[in-house]
Order: sequence, then C-alpha cells, then structure tokens
Amino acid sequence: MYYLCDAETTIQMEQERIISFDEDLREAVETLRRGGVILYPTDTVWGLGCDATCSEAVRRIYEIKRRADSKALITLVGDVTDLYRYVSDVPDIALSLIELSAKPLTIVYDKGVNLAPELLSADGSVGIRVSRERFSSQLCRKLRRPVVSTSANRSGEATPAIFDEISPEIRAAVDYVVSYRQDDRRQAVPSSVIKLGSDSTVKIIRQ
Repeated sequence: MYYLCDAETTIQMEQERIISFDEDLREAVETLRRGGVILYPTDTVWGLGCDATCSEAVRRIYEIKRRADSKALITLVGDVTDLYRYVSDVPDIALSLIELSAKPLTIVYDKGVNLAPELLSADGSVGIRVSRERFSSQLCRKLRRPVVSTSANRSGEATPAIFDEISPEIRAAVDYVVSYRQDDRRQAVPSSVIKLGSDSTVKIIRQ
C-alpha cells in the first residue's frame, strides 16, 4: 500500500487518526510483513524502518533517504538472544556492555548473517542495537525479525529530534506512519556506537 495523496493531505490524515497502541503496532507489523516501509519511534530518534531481511524494502529506504548504498544501516532487535541469529560470532562481552550501558548502544559486529546483504558493510560487519523502547522492541518481537532503523531524514540533512521536525516529503514516502509518541517533545539523541571484534577488542565510533 502506498500513499496516493500529497504531503499536506498525508499529514492531516495522520493528525486526524487516533488509534490504540495495539492497533498501531499491528498495522506497523502488517506493513513490514508486506515488505513496506514505516516511520516509527525508536529508543533514539524517529526512524525509517523495514524488515531487515528483505532486500527490496531495504533498497527503498536507501532511495527515500537518497543515501549511497555503500553506507550500511543500523538494525534493531527486541531481545539479546536475537543477536545469535544475526551475528556469526557474538563475543561474551557484548552482553555485559548492553546490560551496563546507560544509553542506547549500537554495536558493530564483525560478521552479520541472515540479513539483507544491503545492510552489511563491505567487510561483512553489521551494526545492531537491542531496543529497550516500548514500541520498537515489541515491533521486532511481533514481527519475529530484526527491523532497520535509520534516522527519518534525507542524507545530508539534519536529523529530526522530534516527530514534528520530520519533513512532509519523508512522511509521504512511507507506507505507514506510527501514531504512538508523535506528541513526545523530548529531544532524542543518536545512540553510542562501538565496534566489537570477535576477540572482544572495543573501538569507540561515537560516544
């Protein structure tokens, strides 16, 4: 399903439609299962998301962002146990780092598996974050697959800190806009990012 209206009409439809958390979650999951792209709240900023195992959907996100596909995207999972399905070798220290981190933590692992190839860097590494935020964590669990998470902006433009800062063009380009937390005015910030080698060496990429 794709929007057939202009950006202004799309935003008006968003504002007029008030639905329950469960219905919102169900609509988002069904959109992802159809290979669609959603606009949704995460444990950091609002994100563009899709089924992280679906190459066609991942390519659409690159197109929406106008981003070079050589720049890998982050993936969210709903539970630490999911890491073992999508990372070839999860160092033991990863679990401790995730548990002890005071803020959302994205870890770049040496080798991703069972994901759309477009999500992997040239060396095969992949950035994955275990979300503790209510909507995005349940989204991954209900879908039973990881979900792409990339900021809801065109490449080179400022990252929106709240929903109202997301451009009409981005909102109109997706197949479903989540209602939950649209009125949240807290200024969200990106996650910390580290690269974790299979030998447990840690390299800080972004604090």
